Parts: sequence; C-alpha cells; structure tokens
Amino acid sequence: MIKPVPLYIGLRYVAARRRQQFISFINGFSLLGMALGVLALIVVTSVMNGFDRELKTRILSVVPHGFVEKKDGLEDWQTNAEALRQQPHVVAASPFVRGFALLGAHNQSQGVEFQGVDPKALRDVSTVGEHMIMGSLDGLQPRSYEIVLGRILARQLGVIPGDSVILTLPSVTITPAGIFPRTKRFTVAGVFSVGAQVDQNMALMHIEDAARLLRMSGKVQGLQLKFDDMNNALGRVDGYARALGEGFTGEDWSHSQGSLFQAVKMEKTVVTLMLMIIVAVAAFNIVSALVLMVADKRSDIAVLRTLGLTSRQIMAVFVVQGSAIGIIGALIGGLLGTLIALNLTDLVSWIENLVGAKIFDPRVFFVSFLPSEFRTGDAVLVLSAAVIMSLLATLFPAWRAAQIAPAEALRYE
Repeated sequence: MIKPVPLYIGLRYVAARRRQQFISFINGFSLLGMALGVLALIVVTSVMNGFDRELKTRILSVVPHGFVEKKDGLEDWQTNAEALRQQPHVVAASPFVRGFALLGAHNQSQGVEFQGVDPKALRDVSTVGEHMIMGSLDGLQPRSYEIVLGRILARQLGVIPGDSVILTLPSVTITPAGIFPRTKRFTVAGVFSVGAQVDQNMALMHIEDAARLLRMSGKVQGLQLKFDDMNNALGRVDGYARALGEGFTGEDWSHSQGSLFQAVKMEKTVVTLMLMIIVAVAAFNIVSALVLMVADKRSDIAVLRTLGLTSRQIMAVFVVQGSAIGIIGALIGGLLGTLIALNLTDLVSWIENLVGAKIFDPRVFFVSFLPSEFRTGDAVLVLSAAVIMSLLATLFPAWRAAQIAPAEALRYE
C-alpha cells in the first residue's frame, strides 16, 4: 500500500535518528509533557467526579430531594401528601417544620438549622436513622423536647446523649420585666454521622416541639419529598407544588444544596484549566522542536521542492510530524490516566495499609478516602483538547518550512 508522501516523510522524521540530538531531546520532552498533562487531567477530573458523587450520595440520602411549603402552614397535610405521592417519580412525602437558631452548651455555641420531623414518616424520605452512632430517633417524642445532633456539631458543643443544650431563637419575648430572647432547653437524644456538611449544621427534633417553638401549633410548614431518582426532582417540585393550589411553593435539592455542588463544579473547572497549562507547555515544546527541525532540514526541504513537492505538501510534512508527537503523547497519557483513575481508590488504600497511616483523617475530613469516578466524556474532552492544541502548534513552523526557497537553501550546500 502506497502512503501519501507527506505522511510517509513526516512519520519518518519522528522515528528516524537525527544528527541534532538536542532536537530529539525536545521532541521526547514534548511527548512526555503531553502524556503527563493528559494523565494528570484525567486523574484529577476523575477524583473531582468522585468527590461530587460522594457528596451527592451522602447529603441527598439524608436531605430530602424536594420541599413543598405553604406560607401560612398546612393543617391537613395528609391529604396533600397523598396528592404528591400520586405524582410521577414521587415515592414518599413527610411533614416538617424548620427554622434557624443558636445552639449552646458548655460555653460553646453554634448556629444550626433545626428541623421538626415525624420520626416514623422521616424514614421514608431520609436515611438519617441508619447513620445514628449514638442514641436513636425513637427518642424524639411529642413534648419531650429532645434533640438529635450531627457528629461534628455534637463534638463542637462537647455533648453526648443525656446532656442538655440551650436553643435560642432569633426572636424575643416581651414581658413586664423586660425583653428577653426566646430560649428552650433540650436534651440530646442521639448523634448521627453522615460524613457530609449536615453533620455540622443540622439538628432534628419532634415536629410538635418545633411547631410550638415557631408558634405553629396544629400546623406543619410543608412536606419533604423523596423521588425514585434524585435527578428526577430537578425542575419538577415547583410544578407539583403549584398543582396543590394557591400559596404553595416548591424547591428541589439543586436550590437547597445547590451552592455546595456549584462550588464543587467550579473547583473542578478551575483545576482543569490550571492543569491544561501542562498540555499547553507541551504544545509550545512542539513548536520549538519543529522550528529547530525546519532549520536543520532546510537542504532536505529544498531537495523535496526540486523533486516536485508543493508548498502545501511541505507544510503537511511538518504538520504530520508535530501532530504525531502530540497524538502519541496524548494516547499514552490517556491510557495510563484511565488505568490509574479506575484503580485509584484501591491504590491509595494499598498505600495507606503499607505505610500504616491515613491520608484523609476521618476526624477532620467528611470523606475519609480518595474517591474516583472515571467518565468517558471527560477523557474524550481531554484527549480532544490535547490533539487540537498539538495540531495548532504545528501550523506556524510548517508555514515557515513552506516558505523556504529551494535556490536560497541550496546556495551554500
């Protein structure tokens, strides 16, 4: 099979030994840089995908997929809950009352979001009961004024089940003796650990106790929803809320927890752009290597032109050579990056067992291991960007080669 002349010569220049060893070194350095850049991008994007997956899985297993509320509260919430359960993809609904307060104990205080829940109905929309490390949700009884805290929150306050905490609401009580903040003493009934941000800022109590605190006795604030898939909640909750009647509003998890996931997404984008600099440096090395190659092959270019090759074919020779370096480096980096990304969690665990130390201390980090989720789309995007940058890097040196005049190049040969 006869190969096109520019393709044959371009690949020959890549594989053949050169008189200028420095040029060969730069080519090898360019290939290595491209491989390392692609490898790093694939591994890092896989790690960011893994953290995003872990956060979504952990938080959305505890935080409901959607909320439906009514401004003046719900009295007959059972009827509305049944109507919502008839909607597509909704599998459960549970009443809630929520607010914000300051929780204090042992001269420590922390702002929290407290939720009043029905312990039995909560199990249908949240797995927090499966993450209890001390105590139980069953301790939340009407008028018992008991509370369940996240692990980090309990540690910050220095409390365990049986201890008392003071909950201070952002409102005041006016009495003949003066104006006083509204406070209530609660007993810690349990501690849960999800391994996410909710461990630090969430407290649970019985729905009747929360309603009394917020002066909503006999009513609930709204309903928590669970969908068959968390992605099915996106864009649907508000429509389901409006279908219940006037005054109902709804929001899905992308609003209630959206800032956290947007931050993770932004971090992934920024890190990817920063690491893309490695690929750009490798592309600049391709430019340097080709410029030196053109200077070294001036006589060869002149001979080829006298043999009948056009300027466009001469340009194609160096485009093939530079692109081949970039493509080979990208493929090597892509293969190694994929292998590492697919086995990164096991590899890090093996290293931890080998050295006898934890890279991510579970007492400090929400996620105590290095998660990785390889996505084909990300790998294709990285490889495509590397190949395109390699191709663009060849254009200027190839154009310079095409401008060499045969007579001028052979004058002193």
